Amino acid sequence: MSEMADAIRALMDEKGCSEDSVKQTIEKALKAAYKRSFGTDENAVVVFEDDLSEVYIFSRKTVVDGVYDPVIEIELEEAKELSDEVEEGDEIDIQLDPKTFERSAVSTGKQTAHQGLTESLKSSLMSEYKDKVGETIIGYYQRERNGTIYVDLGGKVEGVLPVKYQSKLEHYEKNERIKAVIAEVKTSSNGIQLILSRSDPKLVQNILETEVPEIADGTIEIRKIVRDAGYRTKVAVYSTREEVDPVGACVGPKGQRIQTVIRELLGEKIDVLRYETDPALFIKNALSPAQVERVVILDAEKRQALAIVEETQFSLAIGRQGQNVRLANKLCDWNIDVKTVEQAAEMDFSEIATVQKAENLFDSSYDEIATIQDLPGIDERVAALLKENGIEDIQRFVEAFDNDEIHIDGVSADELEAVNDLIEANVQFVEEEEQAPATDETSSEETEGEEEGYVCPECGAKITLDMTQCPNCGCEFEFEEE
Repeated sequence: MSEMADAIRALMDEKGCSEDSVKQTIEKALKAAYKRSFGTDENAVVVFEDDLSEVYIFSRKTVVDGVYDPVIEIELEEAKELSDEVEEGDEIDIQLDPKTFERSAVSTGKQTAHQGLTESLKSSLMSEYKDKVGETIIGYYQRERNGTIYVDLGGKVEGVLPVKYQSKLEHYEKNERIKAVIAEVKTSSNGIQLILSRSDPKLVQNILETEVPEIADGTIEIRKIVRDAGYRTKVAVYSTREEVDPVGACVGPKGQRIQTVIRELLGEKIDVLRYETDPALFIKNALSPAQVERVVILDAEKRQALAIVEETQFSLAIGRQGQNVRLANKLCDWNIDVKTVEQAAEMDFSEIATVQKAENLFDSSYDEIATIQDLPGIDERVAALLKENGIEDIQRFVEAFDNDEIHIDGVSADELEAVNDLIEANVQFVEEEEQAPATDETSSEETEGEEEGYVCPECGAKITLDMTQCPNCGCEFEFEEE
């Protein structure tokens, strides 16, 4: 193998470039030198040996009788010295030695080769990393400038951790390990930059997928993650199998799994909670670690809810500077107001329900809600269990709930309370007016007779104008016109 082949292999190994990209770079360099020497490269031809042992450059010229442009033409007599079979009008390739090129031409070729290799390397690295956005990468603290941290990722690419993507309260020392998510891939004058993030919720998800096998195999799904990076993260999880507890699996035996995640985030608090399709239950879970007594859906369409807590839980539910309730809002995508039991006692919930029912009456898109399944935001599992136990009708549920007659395995008191709240917020009960029963035997004439009030002169029973005998006492009579 020649030096040329060795040089190409070295470039491929060192720069990570493909064989084709190296060959293209060499070809561009030789053509640039050719153009510098002859003013054009349109007739320059570069040829590689199959094993890359040699590379040649030729000047392709047209055979003519009387040369006008010596760069692209050659005299017939001169061409016959190179080949006896050549004729006028043919093209012939004349090999050149790059060493005979002027120094300026060689310098141009080298510069072109350098630029070509740089661009080839950028293209190769961009192709490699553009599909890795969202993945986790590990590097080491290199330096800091104006708050931006530069991360050593191994030489080929540069890692940049901007201030806006840093986790609050984290500080690093020289050569300290940094695990981050690739947020963006961009080119720079020095090559490829990977924009890293320590605040992206995807970082928490990636770590959980590594630490919790049930997430990796799909048994547990992460429905949503919200973060105030450096302080608190909330993770809503859901199990595709009833026998698997999603929260317990993520926390792990004695909290080992979640503690690994917390250490990786340098002590950031993490709330793992169960995802629920019932908005009231989900909101109650989302406000953890606070204990919520009750959740009232104020406006399902506008996604407004009220969480009621004991006085001792109020500050915990709100969180430091409103952090806990703010994260709960983002997690549930609801506007949640938190009040104590004493504050809620001063509110008139019947008034809220009346306003909502009135809005429904004037809403042209209002649909009649007759069954539990029709309720907006109902937990489908709870609705199915109620139906299996003969409680499908709204009225039937309300009566049974008020009399504390609903006792179904798999349906908790909180879930029944949530169903009742949805009914109060979305259902208006209309009382039907009682009507006197009418018989088929009653005619319009009888009605008219009854309205005139004719009675039997003997017993006082009601009679009509077409009668000749009292149906009660048998007294005979007749009517005469005055």
